[in-house]
Amino acid sequence: MSRQERVRAVLESRLVQRAVILVIVVNAITIGCETSAYLMQRAGGLLHAIDRVALAVFTVELAARLYAYRKAFFKDPWNWFDAVIVAVALIPASGPTSVLRALRILRALRLVSAVPSMRRVVGALLAAVPGMASIIGLLVLMIYIAAVIATKLFGDIVPERFDELPRSLFTLFQIMTGDDWGNVAQEVMEHKPWAWIFFIVYILMSTFVALNLFIAVVVNAMNEESDTPPELAELEAVKQELAAVNAKLDQLLMRERPAELRPTADR
Repeated sequence: MSRQERVRAVLESRLVQRAVILVIVVNAITIGCETSAYLMQRAGGLLHAIDRVALAVFTVELAARLYAYRKAFFKDPWNWFDAVIVAVALIPASGPTSVLRALRILRALRLVSAVPSMRRVVGALLAAVPGMASIIGLLVLMIYIAAVIATKLFGDIVPERFDELPRSLFTLFQIMTGDDWGNVAQEVMEHKPWAWIFFIVYILMSTFVALNLFIAVVVNAMNEESDTPPELAELEAVKQELAAVNAKLDQLLMRERPAELRPTADR
């Protein structure tokens, strides 16, 4: 076994993977503790030391993966994800780049790439993006139409909420989230008692229809992701590698076979 294969075996071992996950969790906790003035006064040096050790572990682990996988490293988008996070963490957090110090918490996102189940969930969400884009377009169209209608109907009686289209859009977005929509409806209904029809129809269309479509698309994508587990893809890759090895062995045997034993086609 070559040194590269040994490094790859170590990186793929369950012990090393669990150790990396532990370092990610501990580092995320220490970065959160640094936001406390009380803890920084009493254990600031320890927290900074843990942060530097965690960064060193991430850098060494990333360099080892780059050495073990070589060109294959760049074919995996999760490796690019980890590389960007580590690169941001290595930028000096002083002077003009001091704002990047707050981005250190992004290291906690490495937990997504380190835990296979989280990777599958993110993959399912990305697969659902095309379907969600259509639903977002439908939802935006519905809010726009409702905002124009609300501005025309209620702009004069409740100008602080519906006097212009941008304000109406914001108010209807607030209603869609369920934030204080009852008081908004009451303000309008004091002048136009029938306004409840508008708000009920809008809430039913925007919240109970469009937002539930989001959930349906995501759930469907996750079901499709679970139907094709990564183990099947890995098994297929192993089969392809074995087929390539068998082809090379056949070529070597044909070269070593005596001329009189070769098929007539080879003579």
